Amino acid sequence: MKEFLIQRYRPDPTGPVIRPTLLRVDDDGRIIQADRHAETMFGYDISDLTGQKVQHILASRQDDPFAPAHRHRLDNGQTVLVTFRHKDGFFFTALLGLRMEIRDSDQAATASITLRDSDAMDSRIQRLAEQNAGFGLWELDMPSNEISWSEGMYRLLELKAGSELTPEQALFYCQTGQNRVRAMFRRCMRTGQPFSMDLTILTSRQRPQRVTLAGRALKNGGRVQKLGGVMVNHSEAMVHDLEKQQAQQILQATTAASSDLVVAIDTEFRLLHFNTPWCQQFQHAFDLTPKTGDNLRSLLKDFPNERRLIERLWQRAFDREHFVAEMPLNRQGEGLPIYEFHFQSIRGDRGEVTGAVHVARDISNRIQHTSNSDYRMRHDPVTGLMNRRSFIEHLERAMGHRHKRQSTDGLLFLDLDNFEQFNEDAGSGTCDRYLRELAAMLGLRVRQRDALARLAGDTFALFIENCPEPRARKIAEEIREQIAQFQFEWQRHTLQTTTSGGLLILDSELPERADTLLTQAADLCHTAKTSGRNRIHTAHALPDAAGDTGTDKQLEQLRQALDHHQLILEFQALKPVASVTWGDHIEILCRIPGQGPDDTTLLPGQFLPLAERFDLAKRLDRQVIRQTLDWLGQHRLLEPRLKYCGFNLSLASVLDDTFADFMEQLLAPSPFRAECFCLEIREAHATQYPDEVAVLCDALHRIGCRVALEGAGASVESYGLAAHLPVDIIKLDRRVMDHLEDDPVQQVMVDALHRIAEAAGKETVATFIESDETLRKVRTLGIHFGQGYRLSRPRPLAELKPVGVELSTGWIGG
Repeated sequence: MKEFLIQRYRPDPTGPVIRPTLLRVDDDGRIIQADRHAETMFGYDISDLTGQKVQHILASRQDDPFAPAHRHRLDNGQTVLVTFRHKDGFFFTALLGLRMEIRDSDQAATASITLRDSDAMDSRIQRLAEQNAGFGLWELDMPSNEISWSEGMYRLLELKAGSELTPEQALFYCQTGQNRVRAMFRRCMRTGQPFSMDLTILTSRQRPQRVTLAGRALKNGGRVQKLGGVMVNHSEAMVHDLEKQQAQQILQATTAASSDLVVAIDTEFRLLHFNTPWCQQFQHAFDLTPKTGDNLRSLLKDFPNERRLIERLWQRAFDREHFVAEMPLNRQGEGLPIYEFHFQSIRGDRGEVTGAVHVARDISNRIQHTSNSDYRMRHDPVTGLMNRRSFIEHLERAMGHRHKRQSTDGLLFLDLDNFEQFNEDAGSGTCDRYLRELAAMLGLRVRQRDALARLAGDTFALFIENCPEPRARKIAEEIREQIAQFQFEWQRHTLQTTTSGGLLILDSELPERADTLLTQAADLCHTAKTSGRNRIHTAHALPDAAGDTGTDKQLEQLRQALDHHQLILEFQALKPVASVTWGDHIEILCRIPGQGPDDTTLLPGQFLPLAERFDLAKRLDRQVIRQTLDWLGQHRLLEPRLKYCGFNLSLASVLDDTFADFMEQLLAPSPFRAECFCLEIREAHATQYPDEVAVLCDALHRIGCRVALEGAGASVESYGLAAHLPVDIIKLDRRVMDHLEDDPVQQVMVDALHRIAEAAGKETVATFIESDETLRKVRTLGIHFGQGYRLSRPRPLAELKPVGVELSTGWIGG
């Protein structure tokens, strides 16, 4: 039996609150129990769900949590992204995690616990208990003055069970406390009071053991007839205490013999141990005298900047097994010694983190020594980060090894906003302290494998190694937010600013020189500055040839069109080819007008690469959609006729978490139904980012829009995407349409895609129909819609408006 926790991946902010639900599924995949939130989550009554196969509420077999890929991740404590089918027929994406797993065969049968008389207990159980727990039982019969022992007592003294022994001989094994034992026995006989005492005994093999001897009077008829008790072996605890004392003595001696600063804390930041050098340096830095048990957070409450930095360092030590940092113990003044801190986490017997320790060594002389001039040449003197020269060398080495890794990297260029005002208000010395604090904070937040550098006064760069584009975008946004939230206190004032950045994705052909990459990233950063600051612009790196085409004028032309909402919109009709369908089916196209009478109009092949390079693609997508809806809003007579209006989406929009919210806000006041609008996603993007595309499809379906997979057939993944991706329309790629009329292989591929789409309840569109032969073959194969110059050429959007008609009541349309 498995218990799954299911939580909506993207909750509906305007809909009802859908709380996480628990499902219990047996080993056969049947739902055996669901909590009260399941009805809201899936739309089914709990009674309807119980007994159903879990596949009943899944979108496809690929979403089965019992599949090997999902099972492996769930067993490792991770969550998986699964698409479910609601009772009402729509799909939604949710995070699924494994809460509990018990094999059905291992479930306990019905049982109960009762109290049992010890007299009825099997003697073998008593012997087992004595052997494993290290104790023995004894009993003294006072009228006969006879003592009886259990096997455990003989075992404690390392004697053969049943060996002949007198009480006096037994007392001989008590090397100390014989008189005390006799006194305890006599007092117990006389008063009936129980006793317990710790003893050190010497076994027959001359081995010392630490034991506890306990006894009590056993009365019969109000008179003490017997004494009975137990002897418990505590030797292991004694050894443990001795080892602990010895370890403490060794620790104290070792730390006392070292001039390094040694300190250990627990996870609550309480001081566990420190040596004299650390205590002296702490007193010198903060004018405070620490004591064992003090809390570092409380000690440094009057030093907020240092407290935040020290907390981050220790927290990093808890999260990682080991790391090294170089910095002064305190940043309150200049000229303080620089220490090399070696942090190491402390772990318990089960591997859990219980604290951390650091050993700090003064390396000021090493840094200042002339033999270390290479360090100063390769590192920034203010922040200690890599300088520009060292960073470019790191980039060149990484580019040289890219062919071995075949991975995606990122280059983030950061420029602090309005930093010049800091210099005017606070002075260069305070700005240097701010940069040091900021660099230390960033150094703790970036991944250990990545390279962080200060290139100039207020510019930084980060090389993000082996990181997919979505994760690189997220890292860049997290750093932007961290810088915006970072506060530096100066003379009762708080210094705080934001940053603009350019993120360059390094995934294909790259320029030969690393400084060219920096230039491209700096250009992206500049566009972020000019677009309003406090933002990150992202684009893919271009090879040298693509970067030297003199596109400044075209870029300015694109920006002017976006700033002044002057995009030229056209439409190309989609015509039904397998059956008659009433209404207009169109795809919106875009052109960029010239700024002057001599300027030519830019075609998509010219401005789309520019938009992606300078991170304008997302803005372009939104402007095309916004301008189209504004035009449609002025021609409301089209509302009954418009059945399909498609927009192409760039990768930036696909990866934008807020795009669905943008569409919802834009469509709210529109008289046109949301289902008229279809967002087209390229197959290459769906193949590269399947989870992100699935989430976007779910969000767009939630607001009523349709989604199309554009370019299907370009890869072997097309058939799986056509079957399982939650899209409504499959648009065939140009490569499968070329020579369709005379290529039987292409015909089989198109027919297979069409049949898969029909079986999944989706419509198909054949693109680039440019001849009668192609049109006939498309019609023969049963494709639903066609698009191409043979059917309709692109026309200005203005020609879509209904023809004007003069009636007796006035003129309508036109």
